[in-house]
Amino acid sequence: MVTKKGQGLSLNVIIIAALALIVLVVLVMVFTGRIGLFQQGLSKEGKTELISFRVGYGDCQPTATAEASFDTEFSAATSLDAKDQVKIRFSSEVSRCKAIVEKGNCESAGCKWP
Repeated sequence: MVTKKGQGLSLNVIIIAALALIVLVVLVMVFTGRIGLFQQGLSKEGKTELISFRVGYGDCQPTATAEASFDTEFSAATSLDAKDQVKIRFSSEVSRCKAIVEKGNCESAGCKWP
């Protein structure tokens, strides 16, 4: 008599596959949480740069919209060159506003007078 064994996965293979799947899910959860923290860190870096610019403001200052735009662009920049370009553009905006010494001229130039 010939006995035929059924083809299929052994119990050990099924258990190892289930454990591997659980480990994979845990790793995904850990890394997606860490990526969120990383993005928060990038946002804080942009805010730190903005604060360093604010130290150099004069009486006439860039608007809150210009500051928010800088923060968004700086956080979205992926390379150091791109971040430097964003800083250069905002620095020129700060310099443009800082050069204005009268309140009326400041507001008409698209800047704000505190």
